[in-house]
Amino acid sequence: MFKAPFSFRGRIRRLEYGLSVLAYTALIFTFNILAGSEDVASLLVVLLLYVPLVWFLWAQGAKRCHDKDRSGWFQIIPFYFLVLIFNDGDPYTNRFGRSPKGKEEPQANFFEEEPALEA
Repeated sequence: MFKAPFSFRGRIRRLEYGLSVLAYTALIFTFNILAGSEDVASLLVVLLLYVPLVWFLWAQGAKRCHDKDRSGWFQIIPFYFLVLIFNDGDPYTNRFGRSPKGKEEPQANFFEEEPALEA
């Protein structure tokens, strides 16, 4: 879990995305409290910390979109994060990579006989 959290490539599961959103929310809440102080140095540090934090959230959102076989740009749709949290991704390999659940494509068994059709 959390392999290459700042990368926009690959796919992640709902759990990792949900934990990412919770971590982002907790850190933003903390940074907003720190930004409320009158000290200019702490305000500058908080502003510098916002950039990697937002990058992290966008990267995780893009990977979650990829799990649903969608472009990462879908995350700019209002309330689409609810779809990302509550809907399951593609169960098998898609154009963005293998399933994060580790499921493989079902193999067709060519030696298995098909049932005969009744007339």
